[in-house]
Amino acid sequence: MKIHHLTAAEALESLDSGPDGLSDAIIEERLHEYGFNRIEETRKQSILLAFAQEFLHFFALILWLAAGLAFFAETQQPGEGMQTLGYAILGVIAINGCFSFWQRYQAEQAIAALKKLLPQQVKVIRDGELSLVFADELVPGDLLVLQEGDNIPADCRLIEAFALRVNNATITGESLPKGRDASPSEVEDMTQSRNILLAGTSVVAGEGKAVVFATGMHTEFGKIAHTLKTTVKNQSPLQLQIRRLSRFVAALALLLGVVFFFVGQAIGLHFWQNFIFAIGLIVANVPEGLLPTVTLSLAMATQRMAKRNALIRNLPSVETLGSTTVICTDKTGTLTQNRMAVKQLFVENRVLQPEQLGGDSLEHHAALLAGAALCHNLKHVEGEALLGDPMEVALVAMAHRQGMRVDYPKIGEVPFDTDRKRMSTLHRTPQGQVLYCKGALETVLPRCTQTVRDGATVPLDESGRQSILAAQQAMADQGLRVLAFAYRPLPPTPEDDAERALIFTGLVGLEDPPRPEVADAIAQCHAAGIKVIMITGDHPHTAVAIARQIGLVRSANPRVVNGERLKKMTRSQLQVALNAPEIVFARIGADQKMHIVEALQRKKHIVAVTGDGVNDAPALKKADIGIAMGKAGTDVAKEAADMILLDDNFASIVAAIEEGRAVFDNIRKFLTYILTSNIPEVIPYLAFVLFRIPLPLTIIQILAVDLGTDMLPALGLGVEKPDAAAMTQPPRSQKEALIDWRLLARAYGFLGLIEAAAAMAAFFFVLERGGWHYGQGLHGQHTLYLQATTACLSAIIMMQIANVFICKQRQRGLLATPIFDNKLILSGIVLEILLILAIVYTPWGNAIFGTAPIDQEVWLFALPFVAGMLVLEEIRKWLVRRFQLFPFRHKPPRMRKRHAQRR
Repeated sequence: MKIHHLTAAEALESLDSGPDGLSDAIIEERLHEYGFNRIEETRKQSILLAFAQEFLHFFALILWLAAGLAFFAETQQPGEGMQTLGYAILGVIAINGCFSFWQRYQAEQAIAALKKLLPQQVKVIRDGELSLVFADELVPGDLLVLQEGDNIPADCRLIEAFALRVNNATITGESLPKGRDASPSEVEDMTQSRNILLAGTSVVAGEGKAVVFATGMHTEFGKIAHTLKTTVKNQSPLQLQIRRLSRFVAALALLLGVVFFFVGQAIGLHFWQNFIFAIGLIVANVPEGLLPTVTLSLAMATQRMAKRNALIRNLPSVETLGSTTVICTDKTGTLTQNRMAVKQLFVENRVLQPEQLGGDSLEHHAALLAGAALCHNLKHVEGEALLGDPMEVALVAMAHRQGMRVDYPKIGEVPFDTDRKRMSTLHRTPQGQVLYCKGALETVLPRCTQTVRDGATVPLDESGRQSILAAQQAMADQGLRVLAFAYRPLPPTPEDDAERALIFTGLVGLEDPPRPEVADAIAQCHAAGIKVIMITGDHPHTAVAIARQIGLVRSANPRVVNGERLKKMTRSQLQVALNAPEIVFARIGADQKMHIVEALQRKKHIVAVTGDGVNDAPALKKADIGIAMGKAGTDVAKEAADMILLDDNFASIVAAIEEGRAVFDNIRKFLTYILTSNIPEVIPYLAFVLFRIPLPLTIIQILAVDLGTDMLPALGLGVEKPDAAAMTQPPRSQKEALIDWRLLARAYGFLGLIEAAAAMAAFFFVLERGGWHYGQGLHGQHTLYLQATTACLSAIIMMQIANVFICKQRQRGLLATPIFDNKLILSGIVLEILLILAIVYTPWGNAIFGTAPIDQEVWLFALPFVAGMLVLEEIRKWLVRRFQLFPFRHKPPRMRKRHAQRR
């Protein structure tokens, strides 16, 4: 038999223990056998290895290769700027790697945080004497002495209990303290047994003795720790997209390099000259500024989110939020305020709100309010502060708000236990001794013979009893915890059974109220196509009632799955159950919560999980994005999470999702911007080889664009504000790539070609004005050549200034797009202008970048190309809007599939 099925004496015997505890010899033996009562720590990755990994991911390897090729090219053909390019690429790798490492430096501390919840020292009985020992020295069979305020250091079975109540929220997620006793239990699940105390929980009232039966990693606490440390975090959607993008960039660059190497061979170029040309082409197609721009964009998004009370611990999680399709949310402390409050009362055959008590009718309700104010086990600390059961704190607070501040001395008590399901306290009052009773209606009502009507006592007939039972059922249906109250003036002579002939005073319904802003947040999630699923350790009735109040459940019969039912479900059954439009999970354990997350991920959902307790940590880590509560959350939950809500406000999740959705679109905006300039950087090389003209753009000038003038405007695009319609559209499909054919066609086949035409036209414009003719060679230091390459570079930068405004919106026209709302873009444009002026008109700029001053006619020559690109892009956007060329952009995946099948 399991230990919770045994009697207290049998439980002690099964562990070879007794009322006097264990002897020192046995303790030493068991400590050697079972080990210390500690949570094992996983071997952490060394800081050096973690640092090295930031420089060895796929895109970084591409940059390493590009740098290596640049240095090799410098050895074969010195003076072409390849060495400078190589050092610049190494600088990009170093800066990005160090920045990413700094952002990720907060190593996982989940196991260490778990240890912090365990008490340092505990009281035990050993060899018949009460001793104070370190918690990590406990062994199975030790006899613990517990009282109010103690943390439970190990899994143990109660031997004695006196009005004992425990808070299991950190393990089971249940919001209400639970009564515990030493009687044998018939339930199968040990964690639900009334005689079991779990490590990591705490005693909120009463006292008792318990025998330890599991320590360290063998406790339920330890099992959660084991689950947490063995849980593998999936790569975020953005990480997967960056990996795909890296492969695409590498493949494209290598393909172009190889193809044009063979083209050069075919047209008779010298091998080394052709090889250096191929290397230059490869390097020109690697957007060196992409990785730091993505990293800085994500970092700045985290700063914006922090201002909206969402602290991001893991950079890629910023974008993951935007693609979230399901939020699995805990109830207690997340959707609710994690405090008990009186919601409704039934007094004198009427349903009332708490604020309707007191006032002129205080005397009619005085007996009920006095019972709420006096019948408890709370302790006064720090003035009027009360310590103990939150339910009793709520009752006293309700009585005090209505003006009932009595302090009659307590001279006796009949404590609460599981059989009686009620408690009574005896007080000395000006009217004599009075007994106040509260508890479950089924145990209080049979002992009542009278009730209160208009401030007077009247007999309680069958009709009155039925009215009370109906009122109790109505409250229960609302998810309220219902307590019955009664009292009785006692005669001076003692009685054996004082809890009889009671006067019924009323029912009180308590709840853990929802956060006021949650309902609007749920509505916004629904509008954004995000499914919200409640997963809680509370009772199903309570869970559904709260779900209705916040708009999470609106139908008459939502699907409700409890822990027992979930245990019997196969993987397929669970995945089918999750198809329900409205589903609530109640009485769910820590491992089960993670099973739900895994099932949703198998259904290709991007899953966000909220939570605050130890029991939430494995699911938080397994989810695509874990969201912990900053105030009420345990250290374990915070360390396992990707995001922390600083204000514990569910509504902050919606704001963070809005920011996250903007991140993906913003990355595509600056990808379009960055990739566009690749074409006017590549085409000069092609023209140089194919048409035997002077090289229109040097490597160092390409570098001036990629890592100079383009960086700040690109970063400005990365921090664009979310679109007004962002939260009215469903989440993007996971199949929607950062780079698709539409983006490439726009960047390479449209905008890039226009920029290339402008750059080459400016190059030939200067050459023609200087008297150059086709076939004439120009030395690299010839003034005319320097001016021509300067014109090519200047035209590219001018076109990119227009392009940054073009890329702010993919479909909306320029006149309908706010132009001056992004200070970073405006600052970037100012910096671009200052940089190109410095490059063109200062001696050091000429020396570093191989340029020479150009006159105003060159700038004027490029202006029509700038205007032409703006006009042509406006025409393209108008055609897209007019003929709905891409109608499936924001439809859910299933809708797109059905449409395709019909076609």
